[in-house]
Amino acid sequence: MESESRNALIVGGANGIGLAIAYQLADYDRVYIIDKATPEEALPANACFEQFDLTTADYSIFDRYQDISLLMITAGFGRLQHFSDIPEDFIISTFQVNTIAAIRVVKHYYDHLQHDKDFLCGVMVSIAGFLSSPLFSVYGASKAALRIFIESVNVELEKTGSTNKILNISPGSIKGTRFNGGNNELCETEALAKEIVAHLKAKDDLFIPKYDEVYHDVLERYHKDFRAEGRHSYDYKMQSGRMK
Repeated sequence: MESESRNALIVGGANGIGLAIAYQLADYDRVYIIDKATPEEALPANACFEQFDLTTADYSIFDRYQDISLLMITAGFGRLQHFSDIPEDFIISTFQVNTIAAIRVVKHYYDHLQHDKDFLCGVMVSIAGFLSSPLFSVYGASKAALRIFIESVNVELEKTGSTNKILNISPGSIKGTRFNGGNNELCETEALAKEIVAHLKAKDDLFIPKYDEVYHDVLERYHKDFRAEGRHSYDYKMQSGRMK
């Protein structure tokens, strides 16, 4: 049964996969976008934007956006780097945005998730939250914590009788975003955005893009020998040209 509200909120939707998802919600009356970065591309006709830094202590901004039936959290950042080169303040900000912010936003909408009306909720996590990711150590740790939070809360929702759940979207590297210093290319993120929205509407709890093609074997190798797979991951990243 559909909720009466036909509004959506995307936290981190000013660019990248968040913006691509916004374009897939043309059937919604209003798509609220909250992001620290200002949009560089044209927003959908039904979208409106408000700027907000997720490292801010006061999250009362989300009290103004309660008339929604879909919540998508895509905000997050990371960079390939040896742990020895990562400044301490970068460690703090990584967890503030990638982990704590997502948990705090979910908390502001937890009553919606517990309600008997449909409430769609998705969080962009990462395949790095499922296995060791050398050169992404802090980023991977922030996403692993987020993954465990989602899995745990989904059980609590089920046990309280709610049919709502949080969708964990855990891709690898996504082309067409600014995540790794690239450019926004909506044509490259459109297909993934469509898949994400479809999994949201199906009320799935986990979506790993390219699972059958790539990540089934990666995860299998990891569980058989996490040390060997970690070494393979390190060498792959060093040879990828993504290290700055």
